[in-house]
Amino acid sequence: MPPNAPPRPRVALFVTCLVDFFRPSVGFAAIKLLEEAGCIVVVPAAQTCCGQPAYNSGDRGDAAELARRTIAACEGHDYVVAPSGSCAGMIRKHYPALLADDPDWSGRAAALAARTHELTSFLADVLGVAAVGARFAGTVTYHDSCAGLRELGIRAQPRRLLAGVAGLSLAELPDADICCGFGGTFCVKYPEISNAIVAEKAAKVAATGAGTLLAGDLGCLMNMAGKLQREGSAVKVRHVAEVLAGMADGPAIGEPGETE
Repeated sequence: MPPNAPPRPRVALFVTCLVDFFRPSVGFAAIKLLEEAGCIVVVPAAQTCCGQPAYNSGDRGDAAELARRTIAACEGHDYVVAPSGSCAGMIRKHYPALLADDPDWSGRAAALAARTHELTSFLADVLGVAAVGARFAGTVTYHDSCAGLRELGIRAQPRRLLAGVAGLSLAELPDADICCGFGGTFCVKYPEISNAIVAEKAAKVAATGAGTLLAGDLGCLMNMAGKLQREGSAVKVRHVAEVLAGMADGPAIGEPGETE
């Protein structure tokens, strides 16, 4: 680096449980995007779940304990970035309230929340990335995941970044802001309602004529991919980070060889 260059931001990547277990390529794509944007990326080894499933199920005790573990693992970095609006939203919006009555952790929760961002928002809003230099041949459509959209205001950012991908055409998804039916533990507690919701989403995805469906949350993507595949759809499903990083040449979500 030039001697007078500003210091590179040090970013803790919060990988998320689903990415770790089911789609590690999303984590590697996030690292590539962040490093190409000039960041030093660290993946804290002690990170586990953000606590959102427990929190949404009313188990505040376990959620608070997981919040403390996450805070301890991710402190000491300039930013925390997650390739998930729901996990970023949990840390940014809910940790401060969850630990508000804990004098040892309330300040730490608030400080970490202020430095936590969803991936596309961090790239577009914080770092000012205008183009990622990727190529993707084909038409995509985009689903706005509920937590990222409503808790963090993420809508324009992924579209702005996708507009700079050479060869890519975006066909807007009707009712892109309507839930896909995943909802974390919702799909387990209310499977029939969840299936009805995702059936409507799958029909609207097919109506766009796009060959690829993108979103920023792996839970939503896995839910929609499963429904599309059960219906025999040829639409491929990928995390937006994979396309932005130029890493969309492997198996799509749910395809044979996905985790190999």
